[in-house]
Amino acid sequence: MVTRIVKPQLKEARQKLNEELAERKLLKIRLKEEQTKLEKLDGKNKSLEKIRSVFQEAGTRTQQRIENHISQIVSTALASVWNDPYEFELEFVIKRGKTEANLWFVRNDNKMHPMGNSGGGAIDIASMALRIAAWSLNKNTRPIMILDEPFKNLSENLQPAASDMLKMLSEKLGLQIVIVSHIQELVNGADKQIEIQRKNGRSVLC
Repeated sequence: MVTRIVKPQLKEARQKLNEELAERKLLKIRLKEEQTKLEKLDGKNKSLEKIRSVFQEAGTRTQQRIENHISQIVSTALASVWNDPYEFELEFVIKRGKTEANLWFVRNDNKMHPMGNSGGGAIDIASMALRIAAWSLNKNTRPIMILDEPFKNLSENLQPAASDMLKMLSEKLGLQIVIVSHIQELVNGADKQIEIQRKNGRSVLC
């Protein structure tokens, strides 16, 4: 059987073939453009991953420095008051996508929560030292701190050691500490003492 193609049909077939070839060429161009875009995006993603990795590493190092700095100051404060002190440990953890801080007292490699496993005196010392450590991280704040009855839960025989500890941290960090207290053993170590008494319903400097 011989198929006969007349000129109009041949012309139409050639036109359709040319259109398909043109469309194929256009698709190749578009495919190449998309591949180029994909390669660029892949390069950007790799760059972003590197940048993210750098930031994560910097953030981790910063957290470690903060952990060590604060833990050292609080541990030094505790060691200045007790012969067998707790060590203090600050630990940053990620919970629910947020960074939180765990506070631990450590003794004989055992971690204890401060509020549940220690006396009020140790908590007073750690709380005060945490305030000083937090201040020391921000050099834009004024070098002065006011403490109102800071060691009211600390036993009387340890108050002089607490006073010496405050003086030591004050000199080491360049921080002026003003203490308001009724405990004479605590204020005896101060460089300057100001006594205030109530007379006729008024506070009077003595």
